[in-house]
Amino acid sequence: MTLEIHQFPCLSDNYGFLVHDPASGETACIDTPDAEAYLREAEAKGWKITQIWNTHWHPDHAGGNEAIKAATGCVIVAPAGDAAKIAGVDRTVAHGDAVALGAFSAQVIEVGGHTLGHIAYHLPAAVVAFVGDALFPLGCGRMFEGTPDQFWASLARLKALPSETTLYSAHEYTQANARFAVFADPDNAALHAYADGVEARRARGEWTVPTTLGAELTANPFLRADDADMAARWGGESPEQTFAALRTAKDTFR
Repeated sequence: MTLEIHQFPCLSDNYGFLVHDPASGETACIDTPDAEAYLREAEAKGWKITQIWNTHWHPDHAGGNEAIKAATGCVIVAPAGDAAKIAGVDRTVAHGDAVALGAFSAQVIEVGGHTLGHIAYHLPAAVVAFVGDALFPLGCGRMFEGTPDQFWASLARLKALPSETTLYSAHEYTQANARFAVFADPDNAALHAYADGVEARRARGEWTVPTTLGAELTANPFLRADDADMAARWGGESPEQTFAALRTAKDTFR
């Protein structure tokens, strides 16, 4: 059997994810922005929530933990580096650890930068990764707590995954990300085609999440901070410095 992933919008621009293993009957919430929405969606699918996998501490990712746990008795897994700010944690995990959903194993990847302890969950057998706010289609998370060196190292870990990996990120930010990406990397033909596709999909009311790592490697300017063209345009004697320049520019881009 294959892993089933149910995606649904919640709050103003979040996506919720329920991951279900039909063989074991187990279901994991990837983050908990809206407890009511998660419980409603799980009931509609006929799935029993058995776990929560938090990516980081922000309330729009962990705010529903206690209500979902109270309703289901599920086990909450959270990043060790952010766990002090997350409610109801049963198990902490860090880079290199694994969590299981039935027979499926998820590898924990350190992706700090947006928050210090942010993690991603990579399920190699399903060729998917849940990356929270570390990486978005054509963008990356705002660097609230980390450093450019830390954040670039995090993105480099994601870049090393198989290019066919499907990436599930937590917000619908792609139109705004595309506007900055085209400004940041104006000569990138693959990016222009991607951005045009985003506009068309959003005009039809379609989601732009998930994406694939392969698409991001060619078009996402933050993943291209180690490219010579990006260094020439944005400066920096290292990918970390070029990334820092891009992230600073995005923070004030209108």
